[in-house]
Formats: sequence, C-alpha cells, structure tokens
Amino acid sequence: MEDRIVNEQTPETCAGCGVAIQTEDPKRPGYAPASALARETVICQRCFRIKHYNEVAPVSMEDDDFLRILHGIGATDSLVVMVVDIFDFQGSWLKGLPRFVGKNPILLVGNKVDLLPKNINLNRVRNWMQHEAKERGLRPEDVILVSAQKGVNIDELLARIGQLRRGRDVYIVGVTNVGKSTLINRILHDYGSADLEITTSPFPGTTLDKIEIPLEDGRSIYDTPGIINRDQIGHMVSPQDLRRITPTARINPKVYQLNDKQTLFLGGLARIDFVRGQHQPFVVYVANNLYIHRTKLENADEVMAKHHGELLSPPTGAEAAQALPPFVKHTFKIPPAGTTDIVISGLGWVSLRGKEEAHVVVHAPKGVSVGIRKGLI
Repeated sequence: MEDRIVNEQTPETCAGCGVAIQTEDPKRPGYAPASALARETVICQRCFRIKHYNEVAPVSMEDDDFLRILHGIGATDSLVVMVVDIFDFQGSWLKGLPRFVGKNPILLVGNKVDLLPKNINLNRVRNWMQHEAKERGLRPEDVILVSAQKGVNIDELLARIGQLRRGRDVYIVGVTNVGKSTLINRILHDYGSADLEITTSPFPGTTLDKIEIPLEDGRSIYDTPGIINRDQIGHMVSPQDLRRITPTARINPKVYQLNDKQTLFLGGLARIDFVRGQHQPFVVYVANNLYIHRTKLENADEVMAKHHGELLSPPTGAEAAQALPPFVKHTFKIPPAGTTDIVISGLGWVSLRGKEEAHVVVHAPKGVSVGIRKGLI
C-alpha cells in the first residue's frame, strides 16, 4: 500500500477515541480541561486515564449510536475491512454486515494470529475462515491473517488494501476488542505518523466515534466504534476477570482424557458435562492462566455450589459469582466424523474427535452464545 498517512487532526475531536471534545461536563463523553486544548494532540480525559492509568472509564453509549455510524458506510464508495478475533471467531463476528456496507467490497482480516498454538497450518485457518464467512452469507474479496500486537503480516495487509481500495476510502469495522485500533496504530507507527495514536484498552467501547486518518491522495482510513456483541462472556465479568480470560500469549492447548460421567469446569464461567460416549480427549483452548477443574459428573453440582467464585474462578469472589446470570444448559450430540469444536463465546473452545457419537451438556451464563462448529485446528 503506497499511500502515506497525513499527520492531520481535527481539534474538535479526541485523537484517541474520536468523540467530540467538550470542556463543560466531566461526566459526559469527550470532556477535556480547557488547558488541554492548547496541546498539539488533544485527547479526552477518559482516553488519558485509560492510556496512562489503565482505568475503566464507562460511558453512556447506546447500540443505536454504533449502528448509526455503520449504516452510513453503505452510502459511501469504500473498501470495508472487517476485523475478527481468530481466537473468538463466532463471538467477534459482526452480524448483518452486508446490510451495513451495501455494495462495497469487503476484506476479511483475522487478527491475533499470534495467539494460535504452534505448528498450526495457517493456510488451513484461512480456508476455514473463508468457509465460515460464506456460511454466514459473506463473500470477502480475500482473507488476511495478522497480529496487530506483534506486527505479523502487516505488509501483506497493506499491500492488499492498496490493491482493493482503488482510490477509495477505507473503513475498519468490527465488534469491540477485536484489535481494530491496535491495528490502525500499528499502521500509523510503521507507515505513517507516530505522533497520532488511537486509544486502546481491554475494555469494551473504547472508540466512541468515527476516527478519520487522512491519506496523501485526499482519501482517508476510518476507525469505527466497535459494535458490542452482548453474547460474549466478557461483558458479564469484572474488568479484573476480563483480563484473566483474555489471552495475551500463544495458547497452550490442555488435553484431558475423559470417560463419560465426568465434568470439566472452565474456571467458574462454564461447565462441560461428558454425559455419554467413548473415552476420548477433550482439548481445551482458553487463556493459559484460566483454572480448569475436573470432577465426576455426580459431584459437579455440589462442587459448583461450594466453590463458585473461589476455587472455581473467575469470577473472583462470592459477590462476582452471584452477579453472573444463572447458568443454562446447552445439549449437543457430537458426531464421530472429523474434529468438532464446542465454542463458548468470549471464553474459548473445546475440541472433540471421537470414534463414536458423544453426548455433551454445556452450562454457561444465560445470554452467552454456545455452539458447535467444524474444528478450527
């Protein structure tokens, strides 16, 4: 991508999250003290505290605010870059994307490739993503795997954007926390201006409005606020526990050889009962420091009642455990052909590959999406 980033900034908006700057009400989005307006790069107080103190700074943003911005993309002539989290593909899928973008071409980017286990076949992952996208009614022009955090394949991504955009604007879209702003910061630092930096954090809703980054040809790259997928478990836990369940390093799969009538607890956030089937491995792909506890199915209810929030954590503490929605059951019959993943949105997945049908019940907080898919690995 030969286009260069132009170091321009609209002083009326926050350079970190894109919200309009105001100096009157510290409780409203976009507040900055009047003295901050004299700085070359203006950011709101919320972005300042996220960046320097890693503080949670909730704001009042409704789903309609996000949808209003995305709906406007369909009226433009642009290249749309949809970013998904490879580790949480289902949970990070932007539902209804075609109706947002109209006839604009779409480039699908799988971020956080650095979290996948070693020795994985990345071509197979690309093909898997293309298949999953088509299953959801989306036919992207291409699929690129990157790590915004580590800078993996950024050259390839920029070259493909340059080929596909053909003099048009570029809109970066996705749900919260897929790494859109980190990706744009990587582009800015490597190929543009290090003076500009978009605020990033592990908390949902960091980008509050569309952020424009001008290109030399008069066009722009736009970072858009992330749509909140409320079926992700990360929206139900405290910021402290969100950090614990969000992978920050390459996943080390954990293998548990289970007989039927055994149970696995993924911390205190999900429970997997192997009700009936042949002895087989359950391969768990979650954040490396998430505690996993195995017990007999007949003891699982008692273990949950006695240890939820303590031994079975996160959630951390009895109060956090009580704040979770009640657990509901999801029943699956896992076919013997090939590998099947049981996916818990925002937490990870468990892979099964048995020679006979397996009957599994997954317990997860009400509202969390739980499903099965063709095995990713």
